[in-house]
Amino acid sequence: MKENYQKTLIACYLGFITQAITANFTPLLFLKFHNDYHIPLGKIALISTLFFFTQLVVDILCSYFADRIGYRKCAVASELCSALGLIGLAFLPELFSDPLTGIFISVIIYAIGSGLIEVLGSPIVEACPFEHKEAAMSLLHSFYCWGCVGVILLSTLFFALFGIGSWKWLACLWALIPLYNIYNFATCPIKHPTQDGKGMKVGSLLQIPLFWISIVLMVCAGACELSMAQWASAYAESALGLSKAMGDLAGPCMFAVTMGISRVFFGKYGDKMDLTKFMIGSGFLCLFCYLLASVSDNPLLGLTGCIMCGFSVGIMWPGTISICSGRLPGGGTAMFALLAMAGDLGGAFGPGLVGSITQNAGNDLKRGMFVGCIFPLVLILSLFLLKNLRRDQS
Repeated sequence: MKENYQKTLIACYLGFITQAITANFTPLLFLKFHNDYHIPLGKIALISTLFFFTQLVVDILCSYFADRIGYRKCAVASELCSALGLIGLAFLPELFSDPLTGIFISVIIYAIGSGLIEVLGSPIVEACPFEHKEAAMSLLHSFYCWGCVGVILLSTLFFALFGIGSWKWLACLWALIPLYNIYNFATCPIKHPTQDGKGMKVGSLLQIPLFWISIVLMVCAGACELSMAQWASAYAESALGLSKAMGDLAGPCMFAVTMGISRVFFGKYGDKMDLTKFMIGSGFLCLFCYLLASVSDNPLLGLTGCIMCGFSVGIMWPGTISICSGRLPGGGTAMFALLAMAGDLGGAFGPGLVGSITQNAGNDLKRGMFVGCIFPLVLILSLFLLKNLRRDQS
């Protein structure tokens, strides 16, 4: 029976790789947009904001309509939107008097696809008849990391070989992955995580203390991950004097590599470990990495803290989903959607806080990183609270 669901796993793996493409490809073109279309950098910064905001809206809406429409139709729509958005990025800017309008439309379209697969990928894998669901969930989320690494490395190589002026061709090439994956989602077996195909309502979930702790964990997971990931390149450039390209490779690319290693490691050996203890240990490692990046006077040690932070945050997002889904098997789509929303909220709030503190401290990035220590601290306290809650209920 397991073999029947291998295609389902492959579809979800490619779905998470597609999400990584939509999240990481366009930021590589920000300066190109600025130079070619004469768009002010302040407006270009709104592209990332629009992407995450659209994902948040989709997360919320998914909790209401995904069960009614069906997982298969929504999954196919996610890949179709991702492909159309990437292709639109190559053509729509030229069709409007203001190219930014075309870029915004493309971003909204592929962000809808990204938000859908972010919500649906986890429950689809959770419903597959595999043993060791926690390990399977961690391995699934590792493909987002490998997608990030692949986008950065392969795009950098493509631009070196053909010039960044050929970026439109690359956008269309990246779109081939979700276009192919439409077939996978259309034909693979897909089950619902609850037996009756309907999960708990949002109001019922919000009455459960465990769910609220899980929401806090997801906010902290998103903040821990993206606060470091989005500032790692700037840290590498400012601390080590690296170029933008080398900063991307030394910072966010290596961060994604170590995060992927963490998720593959738990995916392989997770059945022999206590997930909560592994997450607590990861939380302490994350706190140490933030302190190393913010306090160390040695730039190489600081960059090491940034890179190793990827390993520490790797288990936080999929681990929280596994804990919550394991303790609330009837949570259904609403549970997965609200957890994804909480993670996105943390991913939007965390980097903003670090950036704001950095700016107010005279562009001292170390000050911002130090304030970022609050995220792993709250995560560690929440995990201990979760352990006590489990003990009280046993």
